[in-house]
Amino acid sequence: MQPIELLGMPGSPYTRKMLALLRYRRIAHRVLWGSHFDPPKGYPAPKVKLLPTFYFPSAHGIEAVVDSTPIIQRLENEHSARSVRPDDPLLNFLDLLIEDFADEWLTKAMFHYRWHYAEDGAHAAPLLIYSLHPQLNSAKAKAMGGDIAQRQISRLPVVGSSDVTTPVIESSFERLVGIMDRIIARQGFVLGSRPSSADFAIFGQLTQLGVIDPTPARYLERHSPRLRAWIDLMEDLSGHTSDKWLTPASAHDHLGELLSEIGRVYAPFLLANEQAILRGHAEFEARIDGKCWRQAVFPYQHKCLDVLRQARLELQPEVRQTLDALLAGTGCEDLFATTTVQKLRT
Repeated sequence: MQPIELLGMPGSPYTRKMLALLRYRRIAHRVLWGSHFDPPKGYPAPKVKLLPTFYFPSAHGIEAVVDSTPIIQRLENEHSARSVRPDDPLLNFLDLLIEDFADEWLTKAMFHYRWHYAEDGAHAAPLLIYSLHPQLNSAKAKAMGGDIAQRQISRLPVVGSSDVTTPVIESSFERLVGIMDRIIARQGFVLGSRPSSADFAIFGQLTQLGVIDPTPARYLERHSPRLRAWIDLMEDLSGHTSDKWLTPASAHDHLGELLSEIGRVYAPFLLANEQAILRGHAEFEARIDGKCWRQAVFPYQHKCLDVLRQARLELQPEVRQTLDALLAGTGCEDLFATTTVQKLRT
């Protein structure tokens, strides 16, 4: 089988997520370092220019595919060894929920810290440029870095980073550092002694938050050297052999803190975003963790909520009942409450 090809950058958390996953699964691959500003010649452009872009063979030649979660499922369908999706349906749903939290909420912290603070932005901009053009002269690199910083800073409100939302974003990140420290101490990974897609999603964001960007990296290293070391280990788990998933009975004790964090910040965000979209609003204001949150609506994250709801509905009744009992009191249950959904859609 030919190696899978993908386009990505070291400064892209989703590129790092997928490269680490490919290494763990021992799936042959070839990474093309770059971006869609200067795409590789002879390769098709995806409909939405995101990183990483995977190039899969198709009946019509090469297909350019983006969006890491469905790509992971495609890889699961095509490669059976060293799966990152638990067979148990309850754990499989929790994996999907936690992966979504990392991809869509934790990334707010990544983008916020990188571009909200001058020190972090000044540090990141030249790294991003030199990762694309390592031989570029310093004057041109500085100018290009300034351009990319200006463009990314202008997108902060789209992601939800502002002076208003800073307290919510930063306190959530700080709590997550402690939560992950305790999860790793107990089992090594989120869903057992082997990594799941949720681990790779969290890892992807932490490759930037915990290593590259000075402000969050200082906090993480000071408060959890264990988590800082875990980031390095996650980079290449091709030699990892432990294959134990959590038992469903142990999910509450192991994941209770993390589920409560998701329910504390991500669930109310998703519901407020949905409410604004269904009412035709361009932006919304909500209370998250007792504080003000204000941003433009984010249609893709409405789609993420629909995917989670559909995945829950597809569970067998007894599994869904166990899931609902596990989520009760965490705040996550609000995402799936029938009365909440009906109220929002009327």
